[in-house]
Amino acid sequence: MTTAFRAVLAFILLAGFYVLVGLFLVAAVFFDVLLLVDFHANALKAAIVLTLVAGALVRALFVVSRRQGGEQPGVPIGREHEPVLWQTVEELAQRVRTAPPDEIRLVAEVNAAVSEDTRWLGMKATRRRMFIGLPLLQTLTVDEMRAVLGHELGHYSGAHTRLGAPVYRGRVALLATVQGLHNHPFVQRLFTWYAKFYLRVSQAVSRKQELEADQFAVAIGGRQAMAGALRKIQATATGWDLYVANYLSLTGAGGTRPVSVFGGFHALMSDSERQAEIAKLGEEPQEVSPYDSHPSLAERLAAIEHLPEPPHVPDPRSALTLLRDANVAVQAVEQSMWTPEALTGLRPVAWEELVAHAMYAGRNADALHDLAVAGQRVMGAARPYLDAAFEAIARGRQAELEAVLREQGWNASETLLAGVLGQALEAVLIQLGEAKWTLSWSGPARLLFDDGEEVALSEYAAQVSANPDAVAGLRRWLGDHGMRHDYVPIEEPSPGHPAQAVTP
Repeated sequence: MTTAFRAVLAFILLAGFYVLVGLFLVAAVFFDVLLLVDFHANALKAAIVLTLVAGALVRALFVVSRRQGGEQPGVPIGREHEPVLWQTVEELAQRVRTAPPDEIRLVAEVNAAVSEDTRWLGMKATRRRMFIGLPLLQTLTVDEMRAVLGHELGHYSGAHTRLGAPVYRGRVALLATVQGLHNHPFVQRLFTWYAKFYLRVSQAVSRKQELEADQFAVAIGGRQAMAGALRKIQATATGWDLYVANYLSLTGAGGTRPVSVFGGFHALMSDSERQAEIAKLGEEPQEVSPYDSHPSLAERLAAIEHLPEPPHVPDPRSALTLLRDANVAVQAVEQSMWTPEALTGLRPVAWEELVAHAMYAGRNADALHDLAVAGQRVMGAARPYLDAAFEAIARGRQAELEAVLREQGWNASETLLAGVLGQALEAVLIQLGEAKWTLSWSGPARLLFDDGEEVALSEYAAQVSANPDAVAGLRRWLGDHGMRHDYVPIEEPSPGHPAQAVTP
């Protein structure tokens, strides 16, 4: 089945979807009118069901039609700001025989893409945009970046973007319709079947278009450059996912945000242990689905190997050399990542400080507070003294402490009290300035003493929680570290500084 035939079929299926919606509307109107002319109980049932279904369909389509494109992501760059990048894009557009984009935007994504505003179901183009991910500029060479840009411009040359706009809107409308029919399972199954068939056809067109665009990329940069770009993009995307999930997600802890987003990403990607981890993840087999919009990496690399190698002069420089001032571009894109509230309300700090705040907030703050409150309630103390919890353990009232901790939201387990106690003791050491959570780009953060030794209190906390006689030794140990017996933890550390002990 050719790409052109699949594209035509996708449009036919899109039209068929609206015809199917129309049939339900006509049926609903028919039975409503029939009731007015000649009332029947069976007709009433059919009218109610069809009217409800028609209402759900109209509501779903109305919601989709009201959706606006919204503000475009990233930062627009004009020819006066980045003349080399613009010159490169315009030269490549001539080579693939298409018009250059009207706008280029740098984005905080591991991706490059093009879009085209269209009218009349894609027949008329109004404005073209190109999106270039800053992480790609950090990672790729000039050769590889040119191949990627050639690939994206190839979508323009093949009119792929014009086809994509109505197909994408149809996909959104279909999915919204399926979700809107959750109260009508039979009709929902019908539209689900239709949506799956439509997605199979339209996504097959998208995969074919990607292979066609790869041909433009190879014609510009050669097989080696495009293959290298694809491999690096996959590795960079994997690294970015790790970075977002394990580091960037810490934003907000203690009212802070990272002072350098892309500097941190560069540090992670430069770490040898992370490189080995990412390489290992890249070796895992990819799951292939008929609903994928892109062919698998293996399929694209195999197709590239069969393309002719064009004559070209290699350029192994970093793709950042395409920018006039990479630092200015990085700062602009980072600014675009934050909401106005985050820019004004979160203090930019180094990654070391951010990790220290985040780890304390996520692991230690609640344990310290809740254990002190549990001790207060069990022992009837006037304030949430941490030593009250120690006294409860010394008197063999561990079960009562655990009951209060469960009331505060902690999950029941055989090691509940030991786990909370260990995390609370870590918090005490942090507040007393004896230990600190330390950033690692190779893996999870580590809690270290000043001399670099790792804090390991799990076994000791388990011993204390199980043995009331061990409480006396715990008190002496904490006293040696500077903790007073009347120590009262505050609920939250103050922004920007470790929490200080509050004494009566």
